Amino acid sequence: MKVRLLRATAAIGLVCVIPASAQTQAPYAFERGYPTADTTRRARDDADFQRAITAYRFWYPTVSVEGIFNGNREVGIKDGEKIGIAAAGPRQVGFTLNSDTPYGSGVIDVSKGPVVIEIPPGPYIGLVNDHNQGWVLDMGLPGPDAGKGGKHLVLAPDYKGAVPAGYHVARSKSYKNLLAIRALPVGGDVNKAMDALRALKVHPLGSNRNLAVVDTTKEKLDSSSLRWEDNGQFWQVLKRIVDEEPIVPSFLPMYGLLSELGIEKGKPFAPDARMTDILARAAKAGRDQMLVSAFDSARPDRINWPDRKWEWVGLTPGSAQFETPAGMDLEARDRWFAQAIVTSPAMFRRTAGAGSLYWMSVRDATGAFLDGGKNYTLSLPQPVPGKLFWSVTVYDTATRSQVQTDQDRGALRSMFELKDIKGSAPAQLYFGPDAPTGHEAHWIKTQPGKGWFAYIRIYGPEAAAFDKSWKPGDFTEVKAATVGSMK
Repeated sequence: MKVRLLRATAAIGLVCVIPASAQTQAPYAFERGYPTADTTRRARDDADFQRAITAYRFWYPTVSVEGIFNGNREVGIKDGEKIGIAAAGPRQVGFTLNSDTPYGSGVIDVSKGPVVIEIPPGPYIGLVNDHNQGWVLDMGLPGPDAGKGGKHLVLAPDYKGAVPAGYHVARSKSYKNLLAIRALPVGGDVNKAMDALRALKVHPLGSNRNLAVVDTTKEKLDSSSLRWEDNGQFWQVLKRIVDEEPIVPSFLPMYGLLSELGIEKGKPFAPDARMTDILARAAKAGRDQMLVSAFDSARPDRINWPDRKWEWVGLTPGSAQFETPAGMDLEARDRWFAQAIVTSPAMFRRTAGAGSLYWMSVRDATGAFLDGGKNYTLSLPQPVPGKLFWSVTVYDTATRSQVQTDQDRGALRSMFELKDIKGSAPAQLYFGPDAPTGHEAHWIKTQPGKGWFAYIRIYGPEAAAFDKSWKPGDFTEVKAATVGSMK
């Protein structure tokens, strides 16, 4: 595994990004085989810009997960001391968070010793990711406890002590890790699901001091890296993480790339004006390139139904590390982390059973990008093939978070807004700035001037979700003059 990842990361370092300057200026000039002064200057700038974009895209998940940590800190949830829980809504900014299930999240710090996570029996879906959003372990329904409850133990990369029996054990590659867990609101009982999150026990091994649980449902919280991702702050945040965490041996080529940019563990980071400009431009260009992967990929394997616009969000089925026989799938990795957070093999499986699946649509039936100033309908055949429940969630393309309007709604859910849908007739859902008369309960408001995209989520997906025997409709535009009379 380490050898494969080392080769993959080395390959990333060879990716050639052609800067705009190289596309518009004359080729490099040499005299008697030697570079001219202008060639040397341009070549050095271009090379550093290429290195910076490659480094940006590789280390983006690391800075992104720091956004989650930072969001918790800003509302008083300190690393290794508390866990935040929330029945999240549009006011909670985070990449493709949803309102389907209450969430719990917090930082578990294993730098001072192993940490225990005790989960009672019940409908939990949980995981631990390291500081680079690498998968550490699954818990609950998709984990080794299979929803029957269990004790999980997270070890530091350099832990050399005894490992007690009776635990599901995993070793992280970092000291700080993200604990992320959902409690499924079976039967639509959100309060019961919130109580299930309160029943979690997280504590250092050998201690009964559990991390405190804090309800942030009513808080405005930004758990994203939006404030850093397109400017020079990205590199400042990354430098701090590199200093705090142990070196990941399989990432050595990528640490080497950072050192060329002036970022090296334990050494000052003081870029001059030239490098400051290059790093800022690379952050903006790198972010924009990743958004193209997310919203306008040319990958044919993203399509599930040839006659539909819905796409798979994850492109490496079963692999949480985006590994394939050919190496690391860079497009799949960029696509995922530009719009989503955390990884787990369970999130990318395409087999019936426990867990969930994700399809995304960014276009209407004609192929045009979805527009917040237009009204659309969506028809979903019934029943949707999920043992538990399903939903459609709408996200703002700029924030990759649930749309924020005065309606304060970002999702239509089978256990809540859509629980009145019965029988085999297709469900008709509505999206746009204008309320459809008589169908307001099945409508999500969007904002003119903004783009949006949607996820279909199915929990406990059944075979029909994968064998193409069930097929959703596409978003179909309707003119504003007819919205009030839509039936």
